[in-house]
Amino acid sequence: MRNEAEKAGQPVLSLQRIHKTFGGLVAVEDVGLDLYAGEIVALVGDNGAGKSTLLKIISGVHKPTSGKIYLDGKEIGLQDAATARLQGIEVVYQDLALADQQPVYMNMFLGRELLRSPLGLLDRRKMNEETRLLVEELDLRIPSTKSKVRDLSGGQRQGIAIARATRWARKLVLLDEPTAALGVAETKRVESIIKSLKERALAILLISHSLDQVFRLSDRICVLRRGAQIGIRDTRETDKNEIVSMITGLG
Repeated sequence: MRNEAEKAGQPVLSLQRIHKTFGGLVAVEDVGLDLYAGEIVALVGDNGAGKSTLLKIISGVHKPTSGKIYLDGKEIGLQDAATARLQGIEVVYQDLALADQQPVYMNMFLGRELLRSPLGLLDRRKMNEETRLLVEELDLRIPSTKSKVRDLSGGQRQGIAIARATRWARKLVLLDEPTAALGVAETKRVESIIKSLKERALAILLISHSLDQVFRLSDRICVLRRGAQIGIRDTRETDKNEIVSMITGLG
């Protein structure tokens, strides 16, 4: 059954026969996947299954050895991560890439600071105000947009990283184990933020080792094993036993 997002039209992102080798090692083999606006697709598999490699291909870090990538129906070549960002693709890695010594609002615009004059003076007021509005919209529970990132909890940091991706993404957000280092309460908060991205009509690709999380958040599940795509299932029409069998090849 096609989910509601798929009924809406063409996919935001379409991967066709993506293949990636490193020397003689096949990391990703003929993967095909469509992502639609307003849906979350979970990418699952054991370590070494090819999940991170595929994410890095979509985000422009790696070039596929062969295959095609389409964005809104148009074939694109992602030369590097900067090119992917220009296309409206944002990624949140496990290490978050936040500047601990800087306040929240400066992290929101890290590398893309707003200027208030040709002399290069930073428009701190505008950056802070835009950050404050986004923080309120996403219901991020932080002391202040002027708080230093070093003073925030792990869940608050993860929320800021996701909010930053939300601020700049026009098409697609890629999430690599967004709650791996968080406790139960902070995981719940971050998952709430992730759910809110659907309402912004973004396509979300989520890598997670937690099948409980996958079944809470995703609309569809794509399973990889040893670089090969085993299958894609609608989350509502499968169960953990089937997904585990697909991941392991047992059962």
